[in-house]
This record gives sequence, C-alpha cells and structure tokens, in this order.
Amino acid sequence: MLDAQRNFVDQLVSFVEAKSVDVVLIAGDVYDRALPGLDVVKLLDEALVRITQAGASVVLTSGNHDSAIRLGFASRLLERGGVHLRTRIEDLDVPVILPAGVDSDGNTANVAIYGIPFLEPRLVAERLEAPNANHFEVTLAAVERIKRDVERRRLAGPVHPVVLAHTFASGGITSESERDLSIGGLGAVPLDLFEDFSYTALGHLHGRQELVPHVRYSGSPLAYSFSEAKHHKGAWLLEIGADGVTGVQEVLWEAPRTLAVLRGKLEDLLGSAEHAWAEAAYCQITLTDAQRPAQAMERLRTRFPDTLVLAFDPEGAEARSKTSYSSRLAEAEDDLGVCCGFLDHVRGRSAGEAEEAALREALEAVRLEEAEL
Repeated sequence: MLDAQRNFVDQLVSFVEAKSVDVVLIAGDVYDRALPGLDVVKLLDEALVRITQAGASVVLTSGNHDSAIRLGFASRLLERGGVHLRTRIEDLDVPVILPAGVDSDGNTANVAIYGIPFLEPRLVAERLEAPNANHFEVTLAAVERIKRDVERRRLAGPVHPVVLAHTFASGGITSESERDLSIGGLGAVPLDLFEDFSYTALGHLHGRQELVPHVRYSGSPLAYSFSEAKHHKGAWLLEIGADGVTGVQEVLWEAPRTLAVLRGKLEDLLGSAEHAWAEAAYCQITLTDAQRPAQAMERLRTRFPDTLVLAFDPEGAEARSKTSYSSRLAEAEDDLGVCCGFLDHVRGRSAGEAEEAALREALEAVRLEEAEL
C-alpha cells in the first residue's frame, strides 16, 4: 500500500501548507509492526521532512504496533528539526510548548502538548508506580503525572494542555484491522481520565470519531480492512487561542481506491448494472449460489479485477448442514455416489459431467485391476 500511503502524505503536506498548520499530531501506530520494511521507514523519513519544510512541527507518539525504542531513536536530535517524539515514560511530563497569544485578562498563554505512548501494563506498571498492572491504572498514573506538570506551569501563566494518547477509550467503535490491546476487552479506559485537558487526540481505533467534543480519534488515513469500507477517512483541524480551544473542524482525505463489499449470486454480480461502480474498487465478495460455482474467482475478476477476498455463503446451507456427512454417505447407492458425495461435501458443489465421467473411469480401472489379481 506504499503508493496509497504516498498519496496520503501528499494530501497532508498540501493541507499543512494551505491552512498554515502549526503542528501535526500523530497518536501512534506509525508503522504496522515493530520491524517495519525499509521502504516504509524511508516514507516516514520523507513525510517528516516535507511536513517540517511546509512550516509545521510534529509531535508523535508510539502505538502498540510500533517499537517504542526504535521509533524513539535520535529523539533529542530530531527535536532540533521540529520533530518531537514521545515514546518514553520519562518524557510523559515533558511537553512541547507553543505560544497561544495574550488572553482576555492580558496574560501570555501557552499550549502544552503532551504525549502518552502505548503503555503495556506488565512492562510499565512498576515504573509508573501503578498499584495494578492494567490499562486503567497505568493510564491514570500517566495522566496524573501530566496534570501535576500542568499545575506547576500554571503558576507562571495560563496553560492549555493537549494530550496525545494511544489507547482504547470507552465508547470507541472498533474495526477488524486493529490489534487487541488486551485479552477479554479489558483494555478500555474511561473518558473522564481526560476531562481536565483542553483536548485529547487519541490513536489506535481506525475510525475517525468524536467521543466527546474534547476527546476524538482521527482514525487511520487509509482503510486497512473491509470492515472500514464505510469509513470517511480524515483528521481533525484543531484551533487553539489564548483562551483555549476555539474550534474543531473535520478534514477528509481522498481515498485512491474505494472499497466494495458485494454479496449475491455469481451471475447476478457479473451481469447487474448496479455494481458497475465496483469495477474499479478493491472488492470483498460473498457468493450465495446454492452450489459453489466453478472458477468463481477467475470469473469474478473478469468484471472486478481487484477482488481481494472471496467467501461463500450458499443459500440453504443451514438446512444442508443439519444433515451429517456420514448420513449422506450412507445414502450413496454405489462407489461413484460416495466419490461424488465427497466432492460435494468438501467444496459445496456436486460433480460436473466431466468430473463424474473421470471418476467413473477411475473406478472402472480400479475394478478391472482388482479383477485381474
């Protein structure tokens, strides 16, 4: 998906330039695995250079897909170029400070941007002095550390805290392409943990969504599973002045390809004009033919060349499944019936004329060989 990712970076850089964006916030899952491919690392390098050349700083945290140590390499050096990495616990209460102007009381205000990377409870609970190794306790400990720093800074003047956090917040809508943060769904943290901040930019869930006005997910810039087919990919443009947040606007990214989730009988899908829009899309197709069509993928790709996922959900399959294979085997009248029944069982389609003829010939050859012994 490198070409699609490059297309997104082009859109992002153009938006930064057009809107004179001051800072780009990236809340984790920069990569899809701890050891990313060289092309992906190069693309991130190019993206960070282009964003900073366009006039914006970058604040970036690590997610559960990233290696925090690898992503955080050379963080102090990168900071000199306007790229601020927040991948270490030691930097939880080290904000990026941006001037916000003079407020209505005549005081000089600042925006303080903090980053909470993905916190694996078993690895960080002791270091954060959390009483229990779970997502709530370690996130609470991180938030409390940030709040103490905010209060200390407010002694010198107004501060509007903005927090990046890579976590699963209560109320978020998931999709199939996210990696679970914990077994049994115990990884969710309550929204009220973030109620004392001016804004919280969340990462992890792939759908762009507002949980409450000051807590939002930007979502992934591209769709990474067909469960995201109805997502409108984008980001949030946050405006902060001397008196705090003054506005949040949606930003939409143009997808290089649409996703199509189609369902129906093979001949209907191939012939219906209503599916013409999907001919240039990435497709997930479920066939409902009572019998599994031969060469289904090859035939579908004559119209939908980018069919990536093919599934079968035959009509009447539920009634058919109630009859056990052994019961159907017992009903076979001869060896040919057993062979044809097996084909029907494993692939959901009975033998065609040519297949039945080949099986009959093979069985006859075996019968003749046995007769000669």
